[in-house]
Amino acid sequence: QMSANDCQDPPKYWTIHGLWPNKGEDCNRTWHFNVTEIKDLMSDMRHYWPDVLHSSQNRTQFWKHEWDKHGTCAATLQILNSQKKYFGKALELYKQVDLNSSLLKAGIKPGSTYYKMTTIKEDLTRVYGVTPKIQCLPPEEGEEAQTIGQIEFCFTKSLELRNCAEPKGESKGTQSDLQLGTGELSVCNDTLPTYYPLQVQ
Repeated sequence: QMSANDCQDPPKYWTIHGLWPNKGEDCNRTWHFNVTEIKDLMSDMRHYWPDVLHSSQNRTQFWKHEWDKHGTCAATLQILNSQKKYFGKALELYKQVDLNSSLLKAGIKPGSTYYKMTTIKEDLTRVYGVTPKIQCLPPEEGEEAQTIGQIEFCFTKSLELRNCAEPKGESKGTQSDLQLGTGELSVCNDTLPTYYPLQVQ
């Protein structure tokens, strides 16, 4: 997909997808995204929160999408009640979580060897003291391994880390599976070998 879009030089580290409140989508359609409100954050935004599908410097549609769909809902909390606070706090949480170093410290490195999903979960839970939600792309035809696609951390309303538990009575299928181009992310299967690729081919 990278060649179909203009992502010529994908980052070799984890980036931000978004900061999402549990409930609500498109909460305040009248509150439009305004890139000038986050101009002070711009170099961090381009680095840690890039639009990898449309990678030219001036593109802001990924941020606009995240603000329209999630930010306007998150903004009901005082701690996130402006565009600058919403994007700034997401960057802060990203740096606090520091996923790149935590995975490396746990000995989980991108490469061609397979990992056990249970091992990855246990290592991350040990590092953070909470269980994140790990999402994968299922094996492609003829392959046996799933591929790590996204790692989701959950926070309380006061932005303290907490376990990402399935809400009671909610089956895994109701958490809408994420579509990324042609691939679909869903909660990883504990029994499949897991690939953490150096570069997506």
